[in-house]
Amino acid sequence: MDQITPLLILALPLCMFLFLGLAGNKMSHKMAGILGTLGMGVTLILAYSTAFTYFFSGNPDFIDAAGNRLQSVIFDFTWLEFTENLVIKLGFLLDPISAMMLVVITTISFMVHLYSLGYMHGEKGFQRYYAFLSLFSFSMLGLVVATNIFQMYIFWELVGASSYLLIGFYYTKPSAVSASKKAFIVTRFADLGFLIGILILSFFTETFNFIDMTSAPENVLASTGGATFMGASVLTWALVLIFMGGMGKSAMMPLHIWLPDAMEGPTPVSALIHAATMVVAGVYLVARMFPVYLMEEAALTIVTVVGALTALYAAIVACTQVDIKRVLAFSTISQIAFMMVALGVARPEIHEGVGYMASMFHLFTHAMFKALLFLGAGALIHAVHSNDYTAMGGLRKYMPITHITFLIGCLAIAGIPPFAGFFSKDEILVAAFENNMLWGLWMTAVAGLTAFYMFRLYYRIFWWNTPDYEKHGHVPHDAPWTMTLPLIILATVSIVAGFIPFGELVTWNREAYHIHLNWTVATTSVLVAVVAILIATVMYRKENAISDKIANSVKGLWTAAYNRFYFDELYIFITHKIIFNLVSRPIAWFDRHIIDGTMDMFATMAHKASGAIKGLQSGSIQTYVLVYLLGALLLGVVTVVCVML
Repeated sequence: MDQITPLLILALPLCMFLFLGLAGNKMSHKMAGILGTLGMGVTLILAYSTAFTYFFSGNPDFIDAAGNRLQSVIFDFTWLEFTENLVIKLGFLLDPISAMMLVVITTISFMVHLYSLGYMHGEKGFQRYYAFLSLFSFSMLGLVVATNIFQMYIFWELVGASSYLLIGFYYTKPSAVSASKKAFIVTRFADLGFLIGILILSFFTETFNFIDMTSAPENVLASTGGATFMGASVLTWALVLIFMGGMGKSAMMPLHIWLPDAMEGPTPVSALIHAATMVVAGVYLVARMFPVYLMEEAALTIVTVVGALTALYAAIVACTQVDIKRVLAFSTISQIAFMMVALGVARPEIHEGVGYMASMFHLFTHAMFKALLFLGAGALIHAVHSNDYTAMGGLRKYMPITHITFLIGCLAIAGIPPFAGFFSKDEILVAAFENNMLWGLWMTAVAGLTAFYMFRLYYRIFWWNTPDYEKHGHVPHDAPWTMTLPLIILATVSIVAGFIPFGELVTWNREAYHIHLNWTVATTSVLVAVVAILIATVMYRKENAISDKIANSVKGLWTAAYNRFYFDELYIFITHKIIFNLVSRPIAWFDRHIIDGTMDMFATMAHKASGAIKGLQSGSIQTYVLVYLLGALLLGVVTVVCVML
């Protein structure tokens, strides 16, 4: 493959960011939006062309004689060189998961660009918005095609910066500013662990290169020489610290607190960043390093436990929220945790390809139906002018296209066949059961909760009692074509994506992994989902008091779940009451009174001394002569006295 197409995939979004950022204010909103969308459309075509060439061309650079898919470095430029082996390069790595991610990122990004032409129409800062979208797309594309872990880290930080800009797009709104800072600070804290993990790993392996590390992971293990720290191997520490970066970016507990508040950004941003692309970066990181993770079972166990706890926690919280974007935000946290669990339960003695492929498959399908759900939520908010589902109801009669597409998204995420989520979620449950019955039952229960809270949301929006929209002077209706077309496309993909021969394309460790249904697991999961949907139907299809009675019967649990189990309050207590009061304030007092006081004392002494002797430099020649004569006379007297003695 030539280098021009991959270079353009990265260069076009970057150029659009610079052009719209510098010249956007000189053009109309419509022109800026069209240019940004066209730029992303061309990038989409190039990405699809690259992925198609990789998967289907039979090029010997991409597939060997046995039919196994290869990792191919299209270009790799040296940027920094520390030692002969320790070199930081910027390149383009094409392999099954990076090719898949090119498709995911450009598809969702283009849908969001097109959708935003309608959703963001008339917004102040429209050109700036499209510039930031292009920056994010460039950053995410650079992350997934990175040839080495340090290049990934560079683009990882760019993704964080562009996310900060987009979440805080409404910079005159205090809640949006607070949310953007919260997201930036939490993820930067996590990224510190990521950076330390990179440095530890590269110190022992003397390489940043992904292919070097993953093609021979046993060499990575051997390079540490059995070194340990606090009872754990150095490699375990490095991998856990790297995973810490993934926990922050993918909003895993306890670093999940930024994602629900990030819903303060425009809804299309939520679809792009917080449903389909940025939040899967942590999953992609673990998948990219997966052969190395298989060398350390302790690290995988941590991935599993964090993922399983996060999945259940987020699903329970989602059952109580009334803001439709926050329901989808907690749903995203739970679904990303599903992917983490799939990676964490993999073990060489079982078949590590099961968990790996399940995670990647669900990453692909989830991107499509969760973006669909977020964009559907945007259409609802656009029509009703509220995020609160209690202000909605009966909207199936007013917004039929939005209703059908949103229902498809709900069925897909609930795991109902033949929708895409059924196939990918089944693979995760199979991987969990193969590792341990407990993990399988745990994740099946979470899958049931997913079906329940999504249909709770669906019925409250589309079937519950209908408010008097006419009384408020605005009758809801389906959005313009720029918003409905992406919904229809994503809904179609959510229906058919499960039938893609995913395992044969996105191979594990070069070899094709044939995804197959485990009918025992599949039947059980579908039955659980159907029962959950029936419960939601009884409780929420029409107005009744059942949900209130249940909430009141477990009022403590319901209140705690509604308040996200007080994680935000806990962080505020730790930062304000403990860190600020017991650490920051004493340090500030010491700095102000001891350090500054000492320096102020020296300054005062110098000032007083200078005041006392400043007359000696008055500028008067007579005074200087007098002082000179007095000094000479004094020196003479002293000399005579010394001689006489």
